[in-house]
Amino acid sequence: MGSKNSPQVNNSTRTLFTLIIVIGLCCFFYLLGSWQRSGFGKGRGIVMEVTKQEQCTNVTDIVTKLDFEPHHRTVQIPERANPKPVVFKPCDVKYKDYTPCQEQNRAMKFPRENMIYRERHCPPESEKLRCLVPAPKGYKTPFPWPKSRDYVHYANVPFKSLTVEKARQNWVKFQGNVFKFPGGGTMFPQGADAYIEELATVIPIKDGTVRTALDTGCGVASWGAYMLKKKVLTMSFAPRDNHEAQVQFALERGVPAIIGVLGSIRLPYPPRAFDMAQCSRCLIPWTSNEGMYLMEVDRVLRPGGYWVLSGPPINWKTYYKTWKRSKKELNAEQKKIEEIAKSLCWEKKYEKGDIAIWRKKTNDRSCDRPSSVKICKGKDTDDVWYREMEVCVTPFPKVSNKEEVAGGKLKKFPERLFSVPPCITKGLIESVTAESYHEDNKLWKKRMSAYKRINRLIGSTRYRNVMDMNAGLGGFAAALESPKSWVMNVVPTIAKNTLSAVYERGLIGIYHDWCEGFSTYPRTYDLIHANNVFSLYQNSCKIEDILLEMDRILRPEGTVIFRDEVDVLNDVRRITKGMRYDTKLMDHEDGPLVPEKILVVVKQYWVAGGRRNSTLPS
Repeated sequence: MGSKNSPQVNNSTRTLFTLIIVIGLCCFFYLLGSWQRSGFGKGRGIVMEVTKQEQCTNVTDIVTKLDFEPHHRTVQIPERANPKPVVFKPCDVKYKDYTPCQEQNRAMKFPRENMIYRERHCPPESEKLRCLVPAPKGYKTPFPWPKSRDYVHYANVPFKSLTVEKARQNWVKFQGNVFKFPGGGTMFPQGADAYIEELATVIPIKDGTVRTALDTGCGVASWGAYMLKKKVLTMSFAPRDNHEAQVQFALERGVPAIIGVLGSIRLPYPPRAFDMAQCSRCLIPWTSNEGMYLMEVDRVLRPGGYWVLSGPPINWKTYYKTWKRSKKELNAEQKKIEEIAKSLCWEKKYEKGDIAIWRKKTNDRSCDRPSSVKICKGKDTDDVWYREMEVCVTPFPKVSNKEEVAGGKLKKFPERLFSVPPCITKGLIESVTAESYHEDNKLWKKRMSAYKRINRLIGSTRYRNVMDMNAGLGGFAAALESPKSWVMNVVPTIAKNTLSAVYERGLIGIYHDWCEGFSTYPRTYDLIHANNVFSLYQNSCKIEDILLEMDRILRPEGTVIFRDEVDVLNDVRRITKGMRYDTKLMDHEDGPLVPEKILVVVKQYWVAGGRRNSTLPS
């Protein structure tokens, strides 16, 4: 009997012994954890816990009107052993409209031939301004779109010369403390709407076929402003101070524009970017340099795209006396334009009154190009940053039949926004496939939802002019797409070249090197998105120089969303403490264990000689 019960006794003893060991281990680890949290045992293995528990140095840094839900917990990061942040002082008030790479004093040192002096000429390292560009006294938040299209606060752009110089052409009028923009232009005194309606009798503007447009020598960009009613995004450009503050007026109105000129350097856009382009008395000498400027327009014009010319020499029989030019000269100029257009495979579709319209052939199989025309050589036609223009024609991409569109046929907008761009289906962007493109879209839709939970103003009329500093495939802009805003998609010159995909989606953008100043006036963007910008540039230029440039182009009470590694953002946050910003560091949308974080900063309102606390409008 005893021998039968012995195994049960042994089993009970072993079970009790095991239970005692487990309880002992639990108590030991509980006491160890308590000892570490008490402050005496913090080690390398629990850095994330310390990060979440430490208190921020400045607990009053609260970004007004930002909605932080529990899923997006504020991250408190202890300061590293760095010196105290530098406090950046305001620049002198004379720099309130400072444009680093298009400043007049520097420009006058360069040749006037081919408008070289109007091109980008950036200051050397020793001459860079390292101060905060002030807003003028009385600066006000711009009117919300669409009211901003028609009205601008005088205090924001206090220049009246255009109201006198262009009084008869209905560009802009001064009324009380605001400027009013009636929508007129030199070649459309009856208004941009009537002008666009005439173009629409020839060009499919209304059905989504035309989505991207280029306005050369844009003035105050009224054409681009009214093309937005047709859901057409226009990239407008004009030189700095050819007419005082014209590009500044355009951006203050909430219309896409940059400072730029057709001179000796290629435009900062990829080949086949635009569905149409226009010159409305833009004063560009189209026949000079053997037609080089028309060849550059042809490079960025999509096969099947349209070019519009209104102004000299069109309708010269009516205007030759007004233009103070001879009939012979104007007739010869128009004939020369016709010859160049033919060499570019452009077919004239319309000429009536002041307007002439050409259409670019869809491929070279239907093109009877003169044998004397020089075709550009070289494979990388996207390499345009500071590259000189050449007197040569950019070749069409190869096609297999006459019906095929060179470079690929695009769907109509808005279907075009999320369909796979032809440059991806053809494998022209390294390591990007149709599958990775769709995954990128899903990722940015998810991230945009997170951004809107963090800041409820995103997607509202409060943020009209938006910039994505490292746009990639344009996923951020596509996720934000709305008539309430537009996005300048910047592809850094040191990043993977994806700008063709951005344009094929029906978005607009530009190449740029963030070690230099951007081609815009101060205070022209409401919201800036900086995704891994500082990781990208960490070995190229100083963080503070990029941040100072961002501050220059950001409006008072504007917002920046940084997304980067936590150590990088800690450095960014330390520098912005000396730049009059309110900051919040947030967890990644996938939780606190992801090393990538989100830093949201709001620029405080301050003007030359004064300052008040930041208060974002609801």
